[in-house]
Amino acid sequence: MSPLLTIAAETENPLVPPIPEIVIGLLAFVIVFGFLAWKLLPNINKVLEERREAIEGGIEKAEAAQTEAHSVLEQYKAQLAEARHEAARLRQEAQEQGASLIAEMRAEGQRQREEIIAAGHAQIEADRKAAASALRQDVGKLATELAGKLVGESLEDHARQSRVIDRFLGELEEKAEAAR
Repeated sequence: MSPLLTIAAETENPLVPPIPEIVIGLLAFVIVFGFLAWKLLPNINKVLEERREAIEGGIEKAEAAQTEAHSVLEQYKAQLAEARHEAARLRQEAQEQGASLIAEMRAEGQRQREEIIAAGHAQIEADRKAAASALRQDVGKLATELAGKLVGESLEDHARQSRVIDRFLGELEEKAEAAR
């Protein structure tokens, strides 16, 4: 046999490590794993617990915020409905005030019209009386002149003139009433 083959036969399989190495490796692994479990695992658990609490707290905060937002939305909707109701009430009041203002203006216009008509009637009556007075004077003057020419004497005396005029106009009024 060749010397190379004899050395290989004397040595063990290179893929399987010797037992003392396995024991030392296993012991080192247990020490490192124990140290990591003793020091690192609580920190990892602590971080995971904090993260879980933060997530749950965030969810609770989000639910609380959503509940608050929903309540604020309901308040806004209620305020909007109230504002719309108030606007409708104000619009109704404005319409009623407008209608009452129109009625007042119509009444005021009617009153002013009646005042103008009454003033017109009073003016017409005053003008009629003034015209009647002027006519009476003119008719009296003409009657006096005519009577003076008929009688042949002057009726220049004012008292006599007034009596003649009054008597003449009285007779005319009696004839006018009788004709009706």
